[in-house]
Amino acid sequence: MNVLREKMIEQFGEVACSGAGLFPADLPLYCVPRAEFNEAARSMNYLNARLVAEWASDETPMGRGFGIYACYCLASDFLIVKCEVPAADPTFPSIKRKFAPAWRFERQMQSLMGVIPVGHPDPRPWIKHEDWPEDAWPLRKLFDAATRMPRVEGSYKWIRAEGEGVYEIPVGPVHAGIIEPGHFRFQAVGEEIINLEERLGYVHKGIEKRFESLTWEEGARLAGRVSGDSTVAHAIGYCRAVEAAGGCIPPERGLWLRAIMLERERIANHLGDIGAICNDVAFAFLLFQLHTLKEYIVRINQRLFGHRFMMDRVVPGGVAADMDEAGIAEMSLELEKFSGEFERLVIIYDENPSLEDRVRDTGYLSPEQAMDLGVVGIVARASGQNMDSRVQSPYSPYDRLVPRVPVFDAGDVNARVWVRIEEVRESVRLISQLLMELPDGEVRAPFTPPSPDRSGISLVEGWRGEIVYWVQSGPSGEINRCMVRDPSSVNWLALEQAVHDNIVPDFPVCNKSFNQSYSGHDL
Repeated sequence: MNVLREKMIEQFGEVACSGAGLFPADLPLYCVPRAEFNEAARSMNYLNARLVAEWASDETPMGRGFGIYACYCLASDFLIVKCEVPAADPTFPSIKRKFAPAWRFERQMQSLMGVIPVGHPDPRPWIKHEDWPEDAWPLRKLFDAATRMPRVEGSYKWIRAEGEGVYEIPVGPVHAGIIEPGHFRFQAVGEEIINLEERLGYVHKGIEKRFESLTWEEGARLAGRVSGDSTVAHAIGYCRAVEAAGGCIPPERGLWLRAIMLERERIANHLGDIGAICNDVAFAFLLFQLHTLKEYIVRINQRLFGHRFMMDRVVPGGVAADMDEAGIAEMSLELEKFSGEFERLVIIYDENPSLEDRVRDTGYLSPEQAMDLGVVGIVARASGQNMDSRVQSPYSPYDRLVPRVPVFDAGDVNARVWVRIEEVRESVRLISQLLMELPDGEVRAPFTPPSPDRSGISLVEGWRGEIVYWVQSGPSGEINRCMVRDPSSVNWLALEQAVHDNIVPDFPVCNKSFNQSYSGHDL
């Protein structure tokens, strides 16, 4: 039995949850009274569970006010805890003191949904900037997304560090190059960073609100644009949640093709990141070589799937592109050539002492910090956390072709590079096996939208880490809520900690070793 569910039954007994809907069988939904929401968090914390996500849903169309949700994980056990709060009193007990990621989850819930986490120590807005009217809550049902909001006077109160020799360095929100905007405020003494605070939300696009005006099929296209470098992973996350809510089972060939696309997306982005990290410490040779390899990968994507990044190829019920025998042979040959060149470049990375001097011991995030902050993906595995959704929450074909998860304890930039290197190797192995054993048959099943008042959730291991989608249908079977939790929502917190005691010139390489998504975070 699910250990987390056992603990809830021991503490609260069997409690039915209204509007429970259809979840994957291994992810139970448990409803508690509002006053006990914090006590449930205490129990989860006692078991050393991880807070996967926390969110709110406006359920007034179903006559339930607001739903407050928290998803917890312990190894391969998952549990969602819910409490309902009335529209007239949208308050709930904060769980921030039990789980650090709730610091920003709850600020975002208050800013966008207007539900108030009682006991949260930081009332500043998050995602919604301070020049919005305070009583404008974009995710509420009564909010008209077409309404142009009046600008109000407001200023953000930054955390300050004071003392002799302390000075501030503002970086952003507009950066050089083509990266998206984010504001970083450093306090430093000499060249040593003593504090960093991030200010994000500059690319808030109203994506979660936009889902509510789309059909279930159209939602897959929007999901694929949440963070463009993770288009496959986000589309799979959305489609799996929708398929869970609607009871749709895609054909095996479609699921295997999804996995091939997902692993190719992982390879391409890891190649780009390794090269960019090297470039940030003035080793441009590997930037050029690795980006050349990445270009080969995406050109094959274009030829075989019709798009360099495989955008819009994952759809509810399966995929919108197939591969013939010639395509399978071409991809297999490409992987064989790719592996030889990649291994040559890995040796160059590993044997360059000036490069090693810049990446080893830089941007250190301890295993204890990684666990406390609930980080995921590359960042987690480089800091001793054996976490991968393909293993902890497997689905076809990962329930049969189990990935080998690289884990390092060093917690520095170098460790984050080596996680990427090992994951490239593993993705090549997985794709080769997927191609050899690719099932015959259809690639897409007929999709029936979820019936009214249903919900579904999915966890997908994108190249940055665990992506979470939760969807809920309304009283007419429409999209009532689509919650998206990109890995960046938790990993940005860790960057603030990893730069402590580093010098200011090392921030770019530390930041690049995390390489979190502004767009995926700001939504």
